Amino acid sequence: MPKESWIILSSADNVAVATAPVSEGATVGSIVARQKIDPGHKVALTDLPTGTPVVKYGQAIGRTTMDVKAGEHVHSHNLHFENDRLGVTATAAPEPASEADRARTFMGYRRADGRAATRNYIGVIASVNCSTTVCRAIAEAANRTILPHFEGIDGFVPIVHDQGCGMSGTGDGMTILHRTLAGYARHANFGGVLMVGLGCEVNQLTLYGQSGAGSSKRHFNIQDAGGSRRAVERALSVLREIAEEVGQARREPISIKEIIVGMQCGGSDGFSGITANPALGVAADLLAAAGGTSILSETSEIYGAEHLLRSRAVSEEVANKLDERIAWWENYVAMHGASLDNNPSPGNKRGGLTTILEKSLGAVAKGGRSPLTAVYGYAERVTAPGLVFMDTPGYDPVSATGQVAGGANVIAFTTGRGSCFGCRPAPSIKLSSNSALYAAMPEDMDIDCGTILDGGHTISSKGREIFELIIETASGRKSKSEEFGYGDNEFVPWHLGATL
Repeated sequence: MPKESWIILSSADNVAVATAPVSEGATVGSIVARQKIDPGHKVALTDLPTGTPVVKYGQAIGRTTMDVKAGEHVHSHNLHFENDRLGVTATAAPEPASEADRARTFMGYRRADGRAATRNYIGVIASVNCSTTVCRAIAEAANRTILPHFEGIDGFVPIVHDQGCGMSGTGDGMTILHRTLAGYARHANFGGVLMVGLGCEVNQLTLYGQSGAGSSKRHFNIQDAGGSRRAVERALSVLREIAEEVGQARREPISIKEIIVGMQCGGSDGFSGITANPALGVAADLLAAAGGTSILSETSEIYGAEHLLRSRAVSEEVANKLDERIAWWENYVAMHGASLDNNPSPGNKRGGLTTILEKSLGAVAKGGRSPLTAVYGYAERVTAPGLVFMDTPGYDPVSATGQVAGGANVIAFTTGRGSCFGCRPAPSIKLSSNSALYAAMPEDMDIDCGTILDGGHTISSKGREIFELIIETASGRKSKSEEFGYGDNEFVPWHLGATL
């Protein structure tokens, strides 16, 4: 068995990760595999008596539930979640940006309020689920009849959802929905917005401010327009006026410090924390060093690794905000009779991930090594540069929706199993953690990070490649998900509170 078929991630680890299929009886040094080990899965490097902490990435990921012999497969059958935290291990300095990096620009759109955009869309936003069908019909008709006359507009995007009525007008549910929709309505990648309501819903259009002729943000209710068909006709008339204004925008050089990247991982496998996530972390470090912003999220998927982020907080206030969000999540899942360890999905486990602690230690690698400068609530507007954290669920569409509402103008999404995702108005870049996935889904994956495993690239060089693609994408290069047409169905605001 060649040496490169196994990888040990830290000198403190008592398990290794198979980088290629390992057959029973194969050896590496003094280790003899006692059964077949699939790529991405763990093998014991030493005997592990019952109750022994299993250590990967230099951190505990759980404890053994039975005696495990050196060379045995370590997974759900003999490892279970236990909320251990080991001491914070020393980490190297973040990837530095050169003076040339700090002087870099991308070709973006400068909005009237000074913000920078990476795309030039027009949004058709539903205030309530009742106006969803009409908003889709409006966007479809506008893309068919108006868009061909305006080369500078990327498209008309329906932003639709299943909330807005049958809920309390106060409390967390309405606060989050309103903040999310308001974030999309003001998003820099929308040159103009039309918001459409029904008229009798809880989430009234008046909550979003009044705007009229001459404004790129307008709204009306279907009931006031005289019904669905007339609402579409009225909307097209309004959108033609908006398009005249938005279609005049042109790309111009803008400093990369105005790029805001929302970082996601979905369909993770045993390689995600070894290849794609740390490579994205390098790109995040480069962007932070150049003055840009990267948003790490998915609170339920950094659980067990939050102490590594906390140790990098720029102040105790920032650290305490992170602690508060972790405590909220512990109470939230307990209230519903669940555990944060329920998070790893069947696909995650088939890919080699056993516990939430293991998944989190790999997920947090997306944040690189830069200082943590701020912690935000879901869909709050992000204003701090550098690495920031936004509290979101681990469910990718909900998490990315919050990041875009907060201002992310690019999404970078790592996957080991093959998540398909778009997030208009923000372009979504897909990064595969293994080369088999990249070969199997070449029209969905933008970068193959699996080349790190075979020595073709280092984490640092692959991170630089991701950094360059982020800049190119911000400048207008279409991602694979954009080419396929993803992005109209992935707007999913976090649903909290009672349905009444």
